[in-house]
Amino acid sequence: MALVLNCQSLAKRFGVRTVFENVSLSVFDGDRVGLIGPNGAGKSTLLGILAQQDTPDEGTVSLRKQARVAYVRQEESFPAGLTVAQVLERALPPNQEEAGRLARLAEGLGRGGFTRGDQPVAELSGGWRKRLAIAEALMAEPDLLLLDEPTNHLDVAGILWLEALLTGARFASLTVSHDRYFLENVATHLIEVNRAYPDGAFQTKGNYSEFLERREEFLQAQARQREALATLVRREIEWLRRGPKARTTKSRARIESAGRLMEELADAQARSASGSAAIDFLATGRKTRRLLALRGVSKQLGGRFLFRDLSFVLGPGTRLGLLGPNGCGKTTLLRLLSGEAAPDAGEIERADKLKVVYFDQDRRALDPTQSLRRALCPEGDTVLYRERPLHVNGWAKRFLFRPEQLEQPVASLSGGEQARLLIARLMLQPADLLLLDEPTNDLDIPTLEVLEESLLDFPGALVLVTHDRYLLDRVSTVLLALDGQGGGEFYADFSQWQQAQAARRVSKPKESAPARAPAGTPPKRKLSYLEAREYEQMEARILDAEAELAVREARLEAPDVVSDPRELERAYRAFEEAKAAVDLLYARWAELESKRA
Repeated sequence: MALVLNCQSLAKRFGVRTVFENVSLSVFDGDRVGLIGPNGAGKSTLLGILAQQDTPDEGTVSLRKQARVAYVRQEESFPAGLTVAQVLERALPPNQEEAGRLARLAEGLGRGGFTRGDQPVAELSGGWRKRLAIAEALMAEPDLLLLDEPTNHLDVAGILWLEALLTGARFASLTVSHDRYFLENVATHLIEVNRAYPDGAFQTKGNYSEFLERREEFLQAQARQREALATLVRREIEWLRRGPKARTTKSRARIESAGRLMEELADAQARSASGSAAIDFLATGRKTRRLLALRGVSKQLGGRFLFRDLSFVLGPGTRLGLLGPNGCGKTTLLRLLSGEAAPDAGEIERADKLKVVYFDQDRRALDPTQSLRRALCPEGDTVLYRERPLHVNGWAKRFLFRPEQLEQPVASLSGGEQARLLIARLMLQPADLLLLDEPTNDLDIPTLEVLEESLLDFPGALVLVTHDRYLLDRVSTVLLALDGQGGGEFYADFSQWQQAQAARRVSKPKESAPARAPAGTPPKRKLSYLEAREYEQMEARILDAEAELAVREARLEAPDVVSDPRELERAYRAFEEAKAAVDLLYARWAELESKRA
């Protein structure tokens, strides 16, 4: 595999604060690299440097000649007033023939899962806007795709779509993500950026579970090395305390060596002192067996049923996970449970003086103009947690906030810091029922692991909405899957839901789902018999043509071709012919699709 990108000894600083240093990595054709690390480790900054939209303070970034890089940021933005097709069309290379443009546009719509090219971007949900941003980046046919937290706004179906897209792609990808199932299913190489490592980062080949094994081996070796170093330092300190005579060259050299060993030990201990947020939700200790019950509850939105005749009971120890596509009513159901909204039909019975704590994904409870100090502690300098007063400095430290951050406005905090702030506020409220709407957005993996343990230990009831399948699967005792069309089904775990989804797909008649042609194509009419037969065979023909294209592309890199200019010219001509054949097939598919009734 050919090298696409290589960087050596990268460092970045903001003022006196070093974000990362001594980071080196290489990306080859076909690599699917997962980039992880704690909040503040500089993952997004590093991605911006690799995309050549920022510059490092030290080190070099080298890109293969004529290699194309596409970059999808955490927060996507599109010009106002455009449709989906117009966004993708703007990303097409210029000076392309009309048939080729139509084929590429149809391919882009199909890749993103869009069935309406004329849909205004303003009408798209957050998840579909993320899909559009990724589809837009792919229009440039990149050799390397850089993705910054792409799963944050995608629902489970969207994440599965992205997994299939990346695992089936010929281009290389580098993705910042805290989604452990995503890293397990997609990554072929893992890099953790963390100052705890002597080289600034730890890298392994393989998926996330293999990364965990290798990292544990490395950390154990580091711990043994620190213990040996500490023993050596203790021995040198004892020798120094005996008052060695420093008149000889040998004694002076040993004294200097002892000093270097102590500095090395201090540095190793400082690197190993990694912190994680101390999350522990406070329960009331209530023993009521029935905290909340729904009986035949229905809710409509815009004349469409989100859910209908929904019934279940929440008691202590019940951990209900909610699944479903964006817009299916998960947040609406949480608002019904909290009492913020009322059902259209049915009833909700709550235990007397039920105490509910609600984590709102929009974080409306946070005042962006307020200082972090006042957000953590509205009055005075102490908070009351488990009937014990704690100084605000200590409370802030518990959630990994530095003392100098206390006077910062909430608006200046990162997404992960705002999530930790909201958790810190909610932990001060005793609860019978926790309602958590996307609490994992922007949280790093160490914080997610602490959050999991806290939720598992919480003795009350909780309802959890999250697209983090690992957390959903580990924490939930039962899953409720909403389809957004009035239906809702209960499952024991995530794997049972996946099996049910697969069974549904098998039971449905097989359908091809190419994207619709853009505006300006001829009006739809019925396909003739021959056209219908051609349409049925089109998907198989495209797959065969793409397989031929892959063979001819691989031929371009064969040693006997590269060394012979004439053979290289013939191979390139064959590659261009195969590529043109694929483009023509996609154009014909779009034309036939436009005729379907």
